[in-house]
Amino acid sequence: MTTFLAAAASSAPPAGGAAIGQVVGASVAAAILTSLLVVLGFGHRSGRVTILGDVAGFAARISGLPRWAALPSGFAAGSLIVAAFGFYWDVAIHIDNGRDPGPLANPAHYFILAGLFGIATAGWFAVVLPEGRPGPAAIRITRDWHAPVGGILLIACAFFALVGFPLDDVSHRLFGQDVTLWGPTHLMMLGGAAMTLVAILVLLSEARLAARAGDGNPDGAPGPVAFLTPARMRALRQVSAFGGLLIGLSIFQGEFDFGVPQFRLLYEPLLIAFAAALTMVSARAVAGRGAALGAVAFFFLVRGLLALWVGPLTGHTATHLPLYVVEALVVEAAALAASPSRRPYRYGVLSGVLVGVFGTLSESAWSQIAMPIPWPAHALGGALLVGLIGGVTGGLVGTFVAGGLRLRAEVVGAPRHWATAVGALLVLAVTIGALGHTTVPKGRALVTLTPAASHDGQRYANATVRFTPAAVADKADWLDGMAWQGDGKRVLAPLRRVAEGVYRTTAALPVSGDWKSSIRLHRGTVMASVPVYLPADAAIPTPEIAAPPRFVRPLQSERSILQRERKHDVPGWLWGVAGLIVLAFVVAILGFTGWCLVRITRLGAPLRAGDGSDSEASAAGPRVPAVA
Repeated sequence: MTTFLAAAASSAPPAGGAAIGQVVGASVAAAILTSLLVVLGFGHRSGRVTILGDVAGFAARISGLPRWAALPSGFAAGSLIVAAFGFYWDVAIHIDNGRDPGPLANPAHYFILAGLFGIATAGWFAVVLPEGRPGPAAIRITRDWHAPVGGILLIACAFFALVGFPLDDVSHRLFGQDVTLWGPTHLMMLGGAAMTLVAILVLLSEARLAARAGDGNPDGAPGPVAFLTPARMRALRQVSAFGGLLIGLSIFQGEFDFGVPQFRLLYEPLLIAFAAALTMVSARAVAGRGAALGAVAFFFLVRGLLALWVGPLTGHTATHLPLYVVEALVVEAAALAASPSRRPYRYGVLSGVLVGVFGTLSESAWSQIAMPIPWPAHALGGALLVGLIGGVTGGLVGTFVAGGLRLRAEVVGAPRHWATAVGALLVLAVTIGALGHTTVPKGRALVTLTPAASHDGQRYANATVRFTPAAVADKADWLDGMAWQGDGKRVLAPLRRVAEGVYRTTAALPVSGDWKSSIRLHRGTVMASVPVYLPADAAIPTPEIAAPPRFVRPLQSERSILQRERKHDVPGWLWGVAGLIVLAFVVAILGFTGWCLVRITRLGAPLRAGDGSDSEASAAGPRVPAVA
């Protein structure tokens, strides 16, 4: 076996980091592109290069925004779509084909890298384009050079995401590959991209502030047709940005959307409720009536197109979408009971409760129709509990974000407001940590394989599984046969009970070639698997686990099967240090985002008086405009 693994090692994709040649190539390309951007930016500021100003002027004429906001906001939005396209395609490729030889060997990686680098480019454009001071909240760089806060935040978010790539390679070399969307460095890349939408909204807020100070029309330019008045164009920008934020926050549910979750079922309702409440509460408070529904419509448009590409057009495992419609409806209804302008935090909490209850119930029903893994009835109580936590914490954070975008010092300016937002995030983090605890029960499974029709030269079989003890699989949150990473679409075969402790797959599993097939059991804190067939992998190295007609195997940790590439001999202190490094980056980007929101509020609030864009606030009392 040792001789075989050594002979095959040269053809196996690496499992401990990319090849040095690819690392060097990517680094050189990044250095060249960065140098070109620096030359372009300083050339513009010196007046020797005019192309950047010309393009920005064209964007400004179309949008009615200042040049330093028009081009960067549009460029960042387009870059995000490119990155999202690459991300969903990349996940599908890894689910179907397994790991790849390196960052430059997967076509989807180019879109992700281009999108994230495009976000950084947009931030750099926002920094170098202003002539004079771009609004009261701008940050001074030199005596006569000021940069908008939103541009700085765009660069910070892009850096946070891009630094995840080299850290990811370092992590693979130290710990092996963590074949999960929720790897710490993977979450950095995803989180940085999601936070970009807040940066875009901050930049648009600064543009509106600058317009109020005399630099253009606060509502921007008319649209290409008469119906799109300046005010409607502004609302369209806002709704699109919040729809993009909903897409960004929904990325974290990706493993559930693809049907390959490696973590407990209760994470799904928690994450759905948090994403829905944060996005829709802030959208409704900033953009007014119907904005929550508009954000969901934008979400379905973009995610639907991405799902069409990933599934039918490329032939990979399809991604599914949460519903979100009921959540938007209850957030709109909550605004009638608790005004977002007069009682913002009460509105946020009420919306969160409604999202946690009615949104969770609707998503549970939707899962029975349109999601790969339906939520069982016995899990509904737990789903409602975590849904309430996700909804309320999301509502509170969304209220803080909206208060900053609307320049409301009474919502974000005091220490208690910071404490509220930070406390909500800490509650969410503690809940996520608590749900991370899982156990592996003592037991075993007798598996009998019945041959089924072969496909593409691969052997397929139906599995009958007898568990010992028999009750170990009772009331399972999911009990599935799953096969993936075999150069074909992921196979999901739920097991049906045929006798006490005996279950049978509802579809045949591939049990040869490169496929990885297992029986997956999740019940409460229990997450365990029984390998059915695993190929030899020379890069780890590990031998084949064959699939004879009949075998007995113990219940094992899911991580040991789904993440075979991870190393098991790493010192505990090294894991701790790596975790602290990632945590430091997370705290830094969240803290800086909060600081940016407070800064534009503190320095821009004096200009908000007299703006009539917030009709609800005008009818209720003092005017508090929606400025994003």
